[in-house]
Amino acid sequence: MSSIQDQFFSYVNKLDKDLDKYPSLIKLENRVGVRKAYGAVGFVVVYFLMIFLNFGGIGQLFANVAGFIIPGYYSLLALVTESKADDTQLLTYWVVFAFFSVIEFWTKAILYWFPFYYFFKTIFLLYIGLPHFGGAQLVFHNFLKPVAAKIRASRSSNASSASENLKEKINEAVEAKARSSGVEHQKLT
Repeated sequence: MSSIQDQFFSYVNKLDKDLDKYPSLIKLENRVGVRKAYGAVGFVVVYFLMIFLNFGGIGQLFANVAGFIIPGYYSLLALVTESKADDTQLLTYWVVFAFFSVIEFWTKAILYWFPFYYFFKTIFLLYIGLPHFGGAQLVFHNFLKPVAAKIRASRSSNASSASENLKEKINEAVEAKARSSGVEHQKLT
């Protein structure tokens, strides 16, 4: 067993010496406190993980499973609690999840525009789906709430102008009918 460990550390030491040619890696090692070899291997592993998740449908499956199962569990728990805070957090999450689902359905081209889309989607969905990060609250207060207020104001002004138009048309019709029959009428207010 120790020979495998010796071989591993021999490779790590050799890689560390090979990476000594790069001053920026030396500065990073001193700043972070992680050996250059570990940082380089970690970067390569994350890079290949991102490639693996981006191609072959695995990324989409992983993003949808992570984006559905964990928040689904928290949603079931929220149904039995009295607190409204978790409800807002999870409703916000499900609105964002639905938005992603609709966008992906209609624009498959987004996968070509945004490299590692599923990797970043998974990270984002976990960020807004897990309650202790508070990401859904951030999305709610900075994006969804202002957009909903604009939509509500637009619908309210459209409804009031439609109501005024309807009253005007009714008054015109009643007035025309009253004139033709010689009867006085009172306008709607």
